[in-house]
Amino acid sequence: MTTRATRLKRLIGAVTVAATVATVAACGSGDSGDTAADGTVTLEFAQWWGAELPAGDFDKIINDFTAQNPNIKIKLLSAPYASTKQQLVTGAASKTLPDVVGLDGAWVNDFAKQGAIADMSKLMTDASYDPSQLASQIQLDGKTYMIPVVNFVYPLFVNKDLLTKAGVADVPATRSEFLDAAKKISATGDNVKGWALPLDTAVPNGIQNDVMSWLWASGGSMLTDGKPNLTSPQVKSTVEYVKSLNDAGVIAPGSLTMKEQDKVEKFSNGQVGMMIDSLAHINLIKKNKPDLNFEVAALPAEDGYTGKRGIPYASWGIGISNSTKHKAEAFKFVSYLMSQETNAKLSTIANGFPGNKNAEPDFSDSDPLFKAAFDIYKQGYPANEFVGLPKAEDLMRSFDEQLQLVLTGKQSVDDALAKSQESWSSVIG
Repeated sequence: MTTRATRLKRLIGAVTVAATVATVAACGSGDSGDTAADGTVTLEFAQWWGAELPAGDFDKIINDFTAQNPNIKIKLLSAPYASTKQQLVTGAASKTLPDVVGLDGAWVNDFAKQGAIADMSKLMTDASYDPSQLASQIQLDGKTYMIPVVNFVYPLFVNKDLLTKAGVADVPATRSEFLDAAKKISATGDNVKGWALPLDTAVPNGIQNDVMSWLWASGGSMLTDGKPNLTSPQVKSTVEYVKSLNDAGVIAPGSLTMKEQDKVEKFSNGQVGMMIDSLAHINLIKKNKPDLNFEVAALPAEDGYTGKRGIPYASWGIGISNSTKHKAEAFKFVSYLMSQETNAKLSTIANGFPGNKNAEPDFSDSDPLFKAAFDIYKQGYPANEFVGLPKAEDLMRSFDEQLQLVLTGKQSVDDALAKSQESWSSVIG
């Protein structure tokens, strides 16, 4: 979502790509693709990806496409995530988006309702494209508006040395095991706690990544037929579980104002034994704390649950402007990025997982933890019900506010869920 993506994507790459950096809002004109006298079409592609990949890597992928398709040129508009978001939001409102756009799932609902992004289901049909190769599609009313190109998952990170010190032999696989391990880690002293829970309402992605992830890990849902269902037994069980961790005193202090980067810092410094976090942070942690002995694992599920486990994710999504005159050429470019070979390359250099279900990243030069996480990913399913919802960040924030009242003893779980249900229903309907 917007918030989780902001944190996640800023940390994936370290070097700004040597690509064309331009202001999207200035370039979008409602029919931004230019056609030269010889019939060559130039497509503008606005995204934040190029700025987060090693220098030159994204250019190679783009150049391979233009070499195969000499009648199509790609003009990269690469800017940081926050700038791209601001400019695309403005462009969507004025129907002046560039031809092809990088998308965050949190924007899709609003952009689609504004008529700013195209129905790609029709474009797939027109191009005789087989959508069964796609790992997922973001749809509204049965129509695809965004295709996730690369996924970045949020597994459980565990400090192995702290587990050993606490006398815990195995990485927790169930909620009860996690609570037990968190208690034992917290009992080792030195102000070390079992878990970190970032709930800063200014950046409320902790609701998605650190709270609802417990629900999805047990196959649960916060929606029924696309509508909020926050008073369900599954959601109540999730919130009660988080409350039990808080009541047990195993959560790092400062949760109510903690941001995601604070959580990562505490884990890196050995102040917490476990956290749910983006796979994209593995290299960051290893760079800052090369001696930290940690591993990644599937999120613990409810005791007795045997089904597939959902794992939170964020995506580099892609969409096509509804106002471009070159939708067919734009979709040809999208289908190239989603091809098995190209998607595997892009996923490899981004340290993410492919949007093409037949593609597999090359882990030969990667940290072994990426391969371990990919195995977890394949055994479960990507789960993020905030993707595609209207005003997703506001929904997280309103839930966050109610949860904080629960954790500070000012409100019951039932009251918090009832109020959240009412608040969400006014947005989602």
